[in-house]
Amino acid sequence: MPFHNGKPRLSPLPSYTNAVEEKQHLTQRGSAWTTAFYVPFPLRPGKRLKIVLPIPQSISAVTSSQMSRRKAVLCIALLFLTWVGFGFTAWFKRPGETWRPPLPGPPSTLVFRRADLQKIWEWEIASGHYPSAGEIPAKVGITVPPPNPGLPSAGEPIVGRPKSLSMKSAPIGSGPGRQYLSPKSEPPNMHFPPRPPPGGMVDLDVVMEHCNFATNKYVRDCLEFMRIGTGIDADKRFRRDNLERYNFIYNEIKDKNASSPPKNAPNVPPAGAHNKYPDDPDEGLSFNSKYTEPALQLPPPRVPTASNDACNPDHPRIFHMYWTGAFTDKPYMALMSYLFTQNLGLSEELGKAPPPGLCRPEFWLWISPGPAAAPLSKTALKDMFEGLKNSPWASPFLHPRFKDVIKFKLWNTTEQLDGIPEIKDEWRGLESLFNSGGVVYKPKKPAANSNSNNSTTTTAKIKKDGNDVMNRVGSGSAQEYDRMSTIVSDMARFVLCHRFGGIYLDADTLLLRDWEELWGYKGAFAYRWSRLEEYNTAVLRLNRGSALGTFLFRTALHKGLDFHPMTIWQYVKDAGLNGLLFRLPDALFDSAWLNTEDYQRDRPAFPFFTEFGQFFESPKQDSAGPNMLGFEGFFRGAYSYHYHNSWWVPFDRTRNYPDLGSRFAAGEKLAKEELLRKAREALAQKDGDHKAVHAPHLERWSQDEDQPDLSWATVMKRTFEAFIRGERSNVYGEYIKW
Repeated sequence: MPFHNGKPRLSPLPSYTNAVEEKQHLTQRGSAWTTAFYVPFPLRPGKRLKIVLPIPQSISAVTSSQMSRRKAVLCIALLFLTWVGFGFTAWFKRPGETWRPPLPGPPSTLVFRRADLQKIWEWEIASGHYPSAGEIPAKVGITVPPPNPGLPSAGEPIVGRPKSLSMKSAPIGSGPGRQYLSPKSEPPNMHFPPRPPPGGMVDLDVVMEHCNFATNKYVRDCLEFMRIGTGIDADKRFRRDNLERYNFIYNEIKDKNASSPPKNAPNVPPAGAHNKYPDDPDEGLSFNSKYTEPALQLPPPRVPTASNDACNPDHPRIFHMYWTGAFTDKPYMALMSYLFTQNLGLSEELGKAPPPGLCRPEFWLWISPGPAAAPLSKTALKDMFEGLKNSPWASPFLHPRFKDVIKFKLWNTTEQLDGIPEIKDEWRGLESLFNSGGVVYKPKKPAANSNSNNSTTTTAKIKKDGNDVMNRVGSGSAQEYDRMSTIVSDMARFVLCHRFGGIYLDADTLLLRDWEELWGYKGAFAYRWSRLEEYNTAVLRLNRGSALGTFLFRTALHKGLDFHPMTIWQYVKDAGLNGLLFRLPDALFDSAWLNTEDYQRDRPAFPFFTEFGQFFESPKQDSAGPNMLGFEGFFRGAYSYHYHNSWWVPFDRTRNYPDLGSRFAAGEKLAKEELLRKAREALAQKDGDHKAVHAPHLERWSQDEDQPDLSWATVMKRTFEAFIRGERSNVYGEYIKW
């Protein structure tokens, strides 16, 4: 190997530059974990400075034998300077800023001071929005936790859970006691599961103990826990011992003094007055480098009070959904699953009041009729309802039977953003509203035509660019994905929940059971992005006008209104507020996700999907399951299922129309005629003749022979439609009354 003088060095023996260095090395042997280097003084010939560095001698020997000593010293010096550089970076930090390694990474999104973060936590807790025993992050700096009306006071009873597993009355709790429930089916409906108890609340701390992916809990076990805890297993229960440990739904034990202040509530400093860091109130926080918000002003918290009214105006039960373009089988199926599972009183006479203690939900479907970047016309509202009336997929929901439970609303971006007090005066100053994960899409400015001769060219260009990313209306295929509408929907869910309250659902969601106990939970939540720690906001609960909502909109404003779910996680994580937007396990809403990403395949949930497309087309070896097991065999115990896009794949390939019986025959006929028209156009395009093509089998509708194996998607559609036709009950044994 080449040595420093250009000659090969073959001897493995130590090499020294002079006898003094050799003698010192032999008489003063150091540790095997350090190596001594001798650096000559610049102005004192013959004198050398001994420097001991934490480099194992085995590594030093290798470098000495394979490179020149000068190169080795330079490499070591470079490492030393890098280490010193890291030290100086930590030393010369700005006041109130934590040390960050000078490596590429997401910059901090925090724009609020620590005192404001404390105000947000205390406002949400005082409003009953944090019924959890989880600790407040230390970075927030709250020295004494405030009294929490969402937790039982010390001394209040907690019954219905094993004492070894039951939560202890928290010293900071100021709320009523809890009665955990064991819902059971009653004769004669033993075959059907019971409805959740009216006014019941879900204990998410208990759910997390059984379903948290971070603690290696399996989706399969989680769904069994959910089935037993809600009585969904009905007459198919095989476990008999220690069933109290499955209880996670509770009612509050009210007393006569429930509305009075708790006697044992600890005294705490006022909001934002904690002084954990007297020298620098913001020590340890890393801020947005461009902007910091002024002191936060919040309204008084909504202190929970005892009420006999089942519907709490502070917590309205509204499902929100956003849809753009033509109404298809996708929003149709979302609404059908809602009618099939939720407690809407469809088995009662129309107009009959709900029983005491029950609050019925509503479904608000927000429709954007054109491209996300296009302004609305003056007749947009009229045109929307005219389109719904003429749509075979939408018109059934305009029936008077559903007028109190389904409402169609026009989405107007300008109107909605102006309805958010936190941003209404500033959002127009943004360069673009289409920001997703830091990727900004800017609408193209139309080119001005200088003379009339360009009219033909301009028209041709419009036709050519009519399906570009800014002008798409709905997703026709994976290659023609409507990205702009997706970005608007990411923003719309936070806008709608902050303005009106409720729960937002993505349009590719099917409800699988009653959400009563989720409505009883007063906090905000989303669910986990599969194996990652970030959020997925396909299901989002956010309280109307909450302090958390104020934080999110003010933070997002300084990030260009970026509401991508992973960005939302960054916002709350940087601020230490992630506990306030509770991150539920994806097993509850997206049970197949982990399996599709090659996790938990040793004990998968049922059905076992290795990719989301298997919902629409089952593998041959598994295709007997859907038809045999039906709706009751599909991720039993989960609240909903998220099939992740596939907007262009029909639920039922053979019967791709609303099959709702004679009451809605006009819409069915219209859908069949549309299918025939598309089939004739496809045949004409295939034959190269764009004129009318004579095809006897396409002259009038004839039902194709049904497929031998039905997919899960097809089974879902036909199950919901059979309920509307009155041929079967819903999941809880109730028949619809018209």
